[in-house]
Amino acid sequence: MNLVSIRLITDNVASLAGFYEHVTGGTAVHLNEHFAEVRTPSGTIAIGSTATVGLFGPGAARPADNHTAIIELLVDDVDAEYLKLQEWVTTFVNEPTTMPWGNRSLLFRDPDDNLINLFTPVTAAAIEKFATYAR
Repeated sequence: MNLVSIRLITDNVASLAGFYEHVTGGTAVHLNEHFAEVRTPSGTIAIGSTATVGLFGPGAARPADNHTAIIELLVDDVDAEYLKLQEWVTTFVNEPTTMPWGNRSLLFRDPDDNLINLFTPVTAAAIEKFATYAR
């Protein structure tokens, strides 16, 4: 089994795709007006319209209602990313903080209130743990 993507359901695919383009530096691939993907070397942030929810079953997902998941993106320098994001991210949860498990993390919210964690491993154990991921 291999995790391929995280799908976010939204009322505004174009806006959310643009946000994730800005965060990742990638380009969104718009398969149609109801679906886009922002691909990274290790996985994809898929963005689906509320119009697609019925395909999975009525009420299977609700836009802008995530209270359990954190989208985590490995970056080279979380402090540098924080400086870049300050110009356009409206909701930061914290400033870059070194966590007890060895990652320096920055949490903020996307336009649909989904929580995003940009992190950089800073301890030897954390650096070793994430050494296989392309950055």
